[in-house]
Amino acid sequence: MPAVNATATAGPRRRADASRNRERILDAAREAILEDGPDVPLDTIAQRAGVGNATVYRHFTDRKALLRELMLYSMTRITDAAEAALADRSDAFEVLRGFVHTAADERVGALCGMLSEDFDARQSDVIAARDRLTHAVQALMDRARESGQLRPDVAIGDLMVAVTQLGRPLPGSECAHFKRYARRHLQVFVDGLRNPARSTLPGDPITMEELERRTT
Repeated sequence: MPAVNATATAGPRRRADASRNRERILDAAREAILEDGPDVPLDTIAQRAGVGNATVYRHFTDRKALLRELMLYSMTRITDAAEAALADRSDAFEVLRGFVHTAADERVGALCGMLSEDFDARQSDVIAARDRLTHAVQALMDRARESGQLRPDVAIGDLMVAVTQLGRPLPGSECAHFKRYARRHLQVFVDGLRNPARSTLPGDPITMEELERRTT
C-alpha cells in the first residue's frame, strides 16, 4: 500500500481553511459595517468572524484592503445569484423577481455609501467583476423580455438603481424594520417592470455605461 504524503494532503486542507476564514471575515465585516459603520474596529470584526486578529491581517493588510475586498465580495455574491437564477428555467419574470430581492438583501447600496472613498472603480479586477455582473443581470432581463413579461422601456441601469437605492436605510433612521419595508417597496418596483406597462416612463432607459459615467 503506497504511503500517504501528509504534506501534500495538508496543503489543500490549509488552502480550504484559509478560504473559509477569508469568507467568514468578509461576512462578519459586512454585518459589522452595516450595523456600526466603516470605522468598526478590526478586532470586533475578528471576534464576529471567530478568528484571531492575526488571521484578519494575514488576509487583509489594512482596513482599506479589507473594505475594498468587501465591495468586490458583495459584487461577486450578487453575480453568483444572477448566474444561479439563469440556471432556473421556470417562469422568467418570477426568476427575475427572486433575483431582485436576493440582490437587494446584499445591501450593496448601503455599503457603497460608506465605502466609496476607499474603492477605485477603475482597477482591472473591479472592471472584470462589474462586467461579469452586467452580463449575468442583462441575460436575466433579456430572458424576461423575450418571454413578453418585461416592459420594453427599462434597461439594466434602471434595475440596478432600484436594487441599490432600496438597499439603503432611511436617512437619519436606524429603521429596525428596514428589511420588511425594503421588501414591500421592491415588490412594488418589480410589479412596475411587468409588460404591458401601465404608464410611460420619463426620459430614456438607464444603461450601465451611463451609471458608470455618473459615479466615476
